[in-house]
Amino acid sequence: MIVITAPTGNIGHRVLDAVLAGGEPVRVIARDPARLPAGVRERVEVVPGSHGDPQVVARAFDGVDAVFWLLPPDPRAADVDAAFAGFTAPAAEAMRRLGVGRVVDVSALGRGTPHADKAGYVTASLAMDDLIAGTGAAFRALTAAGFMDNLLRQVQAIKEQGLFFDVITPDRPLRVVATRDIAAVAARLLLDTTWTGRAEVPLLGPEDLTYTDMAAVISDVLGTPVQYRQIPAQALEERLTGRGMSPGMVEGMVEMLEAKEKGLDDGVTRTPQHATDTPTTFHQWCEQTLEPAVRAV
Repeated sequence: MIVITAPTGNIGHRVLDAVLAGGEPVRVIARDPARLPAGVRERVEVVPGSHGDPQVVARAFDGVDAVFWLLPPDPRAADVDAAFAGFTAPAAEAMRRLGVGRVVDVSALGRGTPHADKAGYVTASLAMDDLIAGTGAAFRALTAAGFMDNLLRQVQAIKEQGLFFDVITPDRPLRVVATRDIAAVAARLLLDTTWTGRAEVPLLGPEDLTYTDMAAVISDVLGTPVQYRQIPAQALEERLTGRGMSPGMVEGMVEMLEAKEKGLDDGVTRTPQHATDTPTTFHQWCEQTLEPAVRAV
Protein backbone atom coordinates (compact mmCIF):
# COMPACT_ATOMS: atom_id res chain seq x y z
CA MET A 1 0.00 0.00 0.00
CA ILE A 2 1.33 3.42 -1.02
CA VAL A 3 -0.05 6.65 0.48
CA ILE A 4 -0.02 9.79 -1.64
CA THR A 5 -0.60 13.21 -0.10
CA ALA A 6 -1.75 16.31 -2.01
CA PRO A 7 -3.13 14.03 -4.77
CA THR A 8 -4.95 16.79 -6.67
CA GLY A 9 -2.02 19.22 -6.91
CA ASN A 10 0.33 19.88 -9.79
CA ILE A 11 2.88 17.31 -8.63
CA GLY A 12 0.66 15.01 -6.58
CA HIS A 13 -1.82 14.17 -9.34
CA ARG A 14 1.04 13.15 -11.64
CA VAL A 15 2.56 10.95 -8.95
CA LEU A 16 -0.85 9.38 -8.34
CA ASP A 17 -1.41 8.62 -12.02
CA ALA A 18 2.05 7.05 -12.40
CA VAL A 19 1.75 4.91 -9.27
CA LEU A 20 -1.70 3.69 -10.31
CA ALA A 21 -0.24 2.77 -13.70
CA GLY A 22 2.31 0.67 -11.83
CA GLY A 23 -0.50 -1.47 -10.45
CA GLU A 24 0.11 -0.98 -6.72
CA PRO A 25 -2.72 -0.38 -4.22
CA VAL A 26 -2.99 3.31 -3.36
CA ARG A 27 -4.46 5.30 -0.48
CA VAL A 28 -4.76 9.07 -0.76
CA ILE A 29 -5.30 11.83 1.77
CA ALA A 30 -7.55 14.47 0.25
CA ARG A 31 -8.96 17.56 1.91
CA ASP A 32 -11.64 17.64 -0.81
CA PRO A 33 -12.15 14.13 -2.25
CA ALA A 34 -14.60 15.54 -4.81
CA ARG A 35 -11.64 17.10 -6.64
CA LEU A 36 -10.33 13.64 -7.50
CA PRO A 37 -11.41 12.48 -10.97
CA ALA A 38 -14.23 9.96 -10.75
CA GLY A 39 -12.15 7.28 -12.44
CA VAL A 40 -9.40 7.76 -9.87
CA ARG A 41 -11.75 7.70 -6.86
CA GLU A 42 -12.93 4.27 -7.94
CA ARG A 43 -9.36 2.92 -7.89
CA VAL A 44 -8.01 4.31 -4.62
CA GLU A 45 -8.83 4.27 -0.93
CA VAL A 46 -9.60 7.84 0.19
CA VAL A 47 -8.91 9.20 3.66
CA PRO A 48 -10.63 12.60 3.81
CA GLY A 49 -9.02 15.49 5.65
CA SER A 50 -5.73 17.31 6.03
CA HIS A 51 -2.41 15.46 6.19
CA GLY A 52 -1.45 17.89 8.95
CA ASP A 53 -4.15 16.37 11.19
CA PRO A 54 -2.82 13.72 13.64
CA GLN A 55 -5.99 11.63 13.44
CA VAL A 56 -6.02 11.68 9.63
CA VAL A 57 -2.40 10.58 9.23
CA ALA A 58 -2.85 7.92 11.92
CA ARG A 59 -5.64 6.37 9.82
CA ALA A 60 -3.86 6.87 6.52
CA PHE A 61 -0.46 5.45 7.53
CA ASP A 62 -1.75 2.33 9.27
CA GLY A 63 -0.37 -0.73 7.50
CA VAL A 64 1.26 1.13 4.60
CA ASP A 65 4.60 0.42 2.96
CA ALA A 66 5.46 3.83 1.50
CA VAL A 67 4.39 7.47 1.72
CA PHE A 68 4.72 10.33 -0.73
CA TRP A 69 4.91 13.48 1.40
CA LEU A 70 4.16 16.81 -0.25
CA LEU A 71 3.61 19.91 1.82
CA PRO A 72 0.57 22.01 0.85
CA PRO A 73 1.16 25.76 0.42
CA ASP A 74 0.04 27.79 3.41
CA PRO A 75 0.67 31.48 2.68
CA ARG A 76 -1.15 32.51 5.86
CA ALA A 77 0.89 30.37 8.26
CA ALA A 78 2.46 32.30 11.13
CA ASP A 79 5.97 31.57 9.83
CA VAL A 80 7.95 29.03 7.83
CA ASP A 81 8.59 26.83 10.88
CA ALA A 82 4.86 26.42 11.42
CA ALA A 83 4.24 25.84 7.71
CA PHE A 84 6.91 23.13 7.32
CA ALA A 85 8.05 21.37 10.50
CA GLY A 86 4.91 22.29 12.41
CA PHE A 87 2.64 20.83 9.75
CA THR A 88 4.83 17.74 9.31
CA ALA A 89 5.36 16.85 13.00
CA PRO A 90 2.12 14.81 13.43
CA ALA A 91 2.87 12.84 10.27
CA ALA A 92 6.45 12.15 11.32
CA GLU A 93 5.22 10.84 14.66
CA ALA A 94 2.70 8.59 12.88
CA MET A 95 5.39 7.31 10.50
CA ARG A 96 7.59 6.41 13.47
CA ARG A 97 4.83 4.85 15.56
CA LEU A 98 3.26 2.85 12.73
CA GLY A 99 6.55 1.71 11.20
CA VAL A 100 6.19 3.21 7.72
CA GLY A 101 8.93 1.59 5.63
CA ARG A 102 9.77 4.19 2.97
CA VAL A 103 9.10 7.90 2.52
CA VAL A 104 9.68 10.17 -0.48
CA ASP A 105 9.23 13.91 -0.08
CA VAL A 106 9.70 17.05 -2.16
CA SER A 107 12.24 19.38 -0.63
CA ALA A 108 14.84 21.91 -1.77
CA LEU A 109 18.50 22.31 -2.65
CA GLY A 110 20.86 24.02 -0.23
CA ARG A 111 21.95 21.62 2.51
CA GLY A 112 25.61 22.07 3.37
CA THR A 113 25.95 25.48 1.78
CA PRO A 114 26.89 28.60 3.78
CA HIS A 115 23.38 29.96 3.17
CA ALA A 116 21.28 27.00 4.34
CA ASP A 117 20.61 28.35 7.83
CA LYS A 118 19.13 31.64 6.62
CA ALA A 119 17.16 30.72 3.53
CA GLY A 120 13.55 31.04 4.62
CA TYR A 121 11.42 28.38 2.96
CA VAL A 122 14.48 26.26 2.20
CA THR A 123 15.79 26.30 5.78
CA ALA A 124 12.34 25.20 6.94
CA SER A 125 12.15 22.53 4.24
CA LEU A 126 15.47 21.02 5.34
CA ALA A 127 14.20 20.94 8.94
CA MET A 128 11.13 19.07 7.65
CA ASP A 129 13.45 16.53 6.01
CA ASP A 130 15.30 16.05 9.31
CA LEU A 131 12.01 15.28 11.05
CA ILE A 132 11.16 12.59 8.51
CA ALA A 133 14.69 11.18 8.51
CA GLY A 134 14.39 10.70 12.27
CA THR A 135 11.37 8.40 11.99
CA GLY A 136 13.37 5.27 11.15
CA ALA A 137 11.90 5.00 7.64
CA ALA A 138 14.06 4.67 4.55
CA PHE A 139 13.95 8.16 3.11
CA ARG A 140 14.59 10.00 -0.15
CA ALA A 141 14.35 13.79 -0.13
CA LEU A 142 13.84 15.09 -3.66
CA THR A 143 15.82 18.30 -3.35
CA ALA A 144 14.47 20.30 -6.25
CA ALA A 145 15.66 23.43 -7.98
CA GLY A 146 13.22 26.27 -8.67
CA PHE A 147 10.09 25.13 -10.47
CA MET A 148 9.62 26.19 -14.09
CA ASP A 149 5.91 26.01 -13.35
CA ASN A 150 6.14 28.98 -10.98
CA LEU A 151 6.14 31.17 -14.09
CA LEU A 152 2.49 30.23 -14.59
CA ARG A 153 1.69 32.74 -11.83
CA GLN A 154 2.77 35.48 -14.24
CA VAL A 155 1.00 34.46 -17.44
CA GLN A 156 -1.19 37.57 -17.43
CA ALA A 157 1.82 39.90 -17.16
CA ILE A 158 3.63 37.94 -19.83
CA LYS A 159 0.70 38.22 -22.22
CA GLU A 160 -0.45 41.78 -21.47
CA GLN A 161 2.85 43.50 -20.67
CA GLY A 162 5.50 41.27 -22.25
CA LEU A 163 7.18 41.13 -18.84
CA PHE A 164 7.88 38.81 -15.92
CA PHE A 165 9.38 39.76 -12.58
CA ASP A 166 11.57 38.57 -9.72
CA VAL A 167 14.19 39.95 -7.32
CA ILE A 168 17.07 37.85 -8.74
CA THR A 169 19.62 39.67 -10.91
CA PRO A 170 19.08 39.09 -14.67
CA ASP A 171 22.37 37.30 -15.31
CA ARG A 172 22.44 35.01 -12.26
CA PRO A 173 22.55 31.38 -13.52
CA LEU A 174 19.72 29.36 -11.99
CA ARG A 175 18.75 25.70 -11.81
CA VAL A 176 15.12 25.14 -12.87
CA VAL A 177 13.13 21.92 -13.12
CA ALA A 178 9.72 20.95 -14.50
CA THR A 179 7.31 19.63 -11.89
CA ARG A 180 6.37 16.73 -14.15
CA ASP A 181 9.98 15.50 -13.91
CA ILE A 182 9.85 15.71 -10.11
CA ALA A 183 6.67 13.63 -10.15
CA ALA A 184 8.24 11.02 -12.43
CA VAL A 185 11.22 10.56 -10.09
CA ALA A 186 8.93 10.35 -7.06
CA ALA A 187 6.73 7.69 -8.67
CA ARG A 188 9.78 5.67 -9.71
CA LEU A 189 11.05 5.61 -6.13
CA LEU A 190 7.65 4.76 -4.66
CA LEU A 191 7.32 1.77 -6.97
CA ASP A 192 10.89 0.57 -6.29
CA THR A 193 11.01 -1.52 -3.10
CA THR A 194 14.78 -2.14 -3.16
CA TRP A 195 16.26 1.09 -1.81
CA THR A 196 17.19 1.62 1.82
CA GLY A 197 18.85 4.24 3.99
CA ARG A 198 18.48 7.99 3.75
CA ALA A 199 19.69 10.25 0.98
CA GLU A 200 18.96 13.38 -0.99
CA VAL A 201 18.17 13.15 -4.71
CA PRO A 202 19.06 16.51 -6.32
CA LEU A 203 16.72 17.46 -9.17
CA LEU A 204 18.40 20.24 -11.16
CA GLY A 205 16.73 20.14 -14.56
CA PRO A 206 18.93 19.65 -17.66
CA GLU A 207 20.48 23.15 -17.86
CA ASP A 208 21.35 26.28 -15.94
CA LEU A 209 19.67 29.44 -17.25
CA THR A 210 19.61 33.11 -16.32
CA TYR A 211 16.39 35.08 -16.38
CA THR A 212 17.78 36.82 -19.46
CA ASP A 213 18.11 33.39 -21.10
CA MET A 214 14.58 32.47 -20.06
CA ALA A 215 13.17 35.68 -21.52
CA ALA A 216 14.82 34.85 -24.85
CA VAL A 217 13.32 31.36 -24.86
CA ILE A 218 9.85 32.63 -23.94
CA SER A 219 10.06 35.25 -26.70
CA ASP A 220 11.04 32.60 -29.23
CA VAL A 221 8.23 30.22 -28.23
CA LEU A 222 5.52 32.88 -28.04
CA GLY A 223 6.71 34.73 -31.14
CA THR A 224 6.56 38.07 -29.32
CA PRO A 225 9.13 40.00 -27.25
CA VAL A 226 9.14 39.17 -23.54
CA GLN A 227 11.58 40.70 -21.07
CA TYR A 228 12.61 40.00 -17.51
CA ARG A 229 12.45 42.89 -15.07
CA GLN A 230 14.20 42.76 -11.71
CA ILE A 231 12.23 44.37 -8.88
CA PRO A 232 13.36 45.41 -5.37
CA ALA A 233 12.68 43.06 -2.48
CA GLN A 234 10.37 45.68 -0.98
CA ALA A 235 8.19 45.61 -4.10
CA LEU A 236 7.90 41.82 -3.84
CA GLU A 237 7.03 42.10 -0.16
CA GLU A 238 4.24 44.54 -0.98
CA ARG A 239 2.85 42.27 -3.71
CA LEU A 240 2.85 39.19 -1.49
CA THR A 241 1.32 41.07 1.42
CA GLY A 242 -1.37 42.40 -0.90
CA ARG A 243 -2.27 38.82 -1.82
CA GLY A 244 -2.86 37.96 1.82
CA MET A 245 0.47 36.30 2.69
CA SER A 246 1.41 36.57 6.36
CA PRO A 247 4.44 38.67 7.39
CA GLY A 248 6.33 35.55 8.48
CA MET A 249 5.80 33.80 5.15
CA VAL A 250 6.71 36.96 3.22
CA GLU A 251 9.95 37.13 5.18
CA GLY A 252 10.63 33.48 4.40
CA MET A 253 10.11 33.98 0.68
CA VAL A 254 12.43 36.99 0.51
CA GLU A 255 15.11 35.23 2.57
CA MET A 256 14.99 32.25 0.20
CA LEU A 257 15.40 34.40 -2.90
CA GLU A 258 18.25 36.36 -1.36
CA ALA A 259 19.99 33.08 -0.51
CA LYS A 260 19.49 31.81 -4.07
CA GLU A 261 21.12 34.99 -5.34
CA LYS A 262 24.13 34.20 -3.14
CA GLY A 263 24.45 30.60 -4.41
CA LEU A 264 22.11 28.48 -2.29
CA ASP A 265 21.39 26.12 -5.21
CA ASP A 266 25.01 25.82 -6.35
CA GLY A 267 26.17 23.29 -3.76
CA VAL A 268 25.51 20.30 -6.08
CA THR A 269 27.86 19.75 -9.02
CA ARG A 270 25.93 19.10 -12.21
CA THR A 271 26.46 15.69 -13.88
CA PRO A 272 24.88 14.03 -16.95
CA GLN A 273 22.64 12.05 -14.58
CA HIS A 274 20.75 15.21 -13.65
CA ALA A 275 19.66 15.66 -17.27
CA THR A 276 18.64 11.98 -17.38
CA ASP A 277 16.56 12.25 -14.22
CA THR A 278 14.96 15.59 -15.12
CA PRO A 279 15.08 15.83 -18.92
CA THR A 280 12.50 18.54 -19.70
CA THR A 281 14.25 21.62 -21.09
CA PHE A 282 12.90 25.09 -20.46
CA HIS A 283 12.15 25.41 -24.19
CA GLN A 284 10.09 22.21 -24.13
CA TRP A 285 8.25 23.34 -21.03
CA CYS A 286 7.44 26.69 -22.60
CA GLU A 287 6.08 24.98 -25.73
CA GLN A 288 4.03 22.40 -23.88
CA THR A 289 2.88 24.30 -20.76
CA LEU A 290 3.53 28.04 -20.79
CA GLU A 291 2.36 28.82 -24.33
CA PRO A 292 -1.05 27.13 -23.93
CA ALA A 293 -1.50 28.93 -20.59
CA VAL A 294 -0.67 32.32 -22.11
CA ARG A 295 -2.98 31.72 -25.07
CA ALA A 296 -5.78 30.82 -22.67
CA VAL A 297 -5.63 34.14 -20.79
